[in-house]
Amino acid sequence: MAESGGVPDDIRAMSFEQALEELKQIVARLESGEGRLDEAIEAYERGACLKAHCEAKLREAQAKIERISLAPDGSPRSEPYEAT
Repeated sequence: MAESGGVPDDIRAMSFEQALEELKQIVARLESGEGRLDEAIEAYERGACLKAHCEAKLREAQAKIERISLAPDGSPRSEPYEAT
């Protein structure tokens, strides 16, 4: 499995929704205490990669969001959205 930026390629290929769903499953499994310690460690590491991927996807989406407003002459204009 090749990696880029510390995130495995199979995770990098996931949509935000797919990664979030797998992350939820991992959290539920870890919270239930299922499995052996080495499996829990692997799941935790994968969960950390999924979390990083989700955060990156959210940053990408936020960078694409624009705020639409009206210019003084009434024409529409857009400007980058800045969260407050």
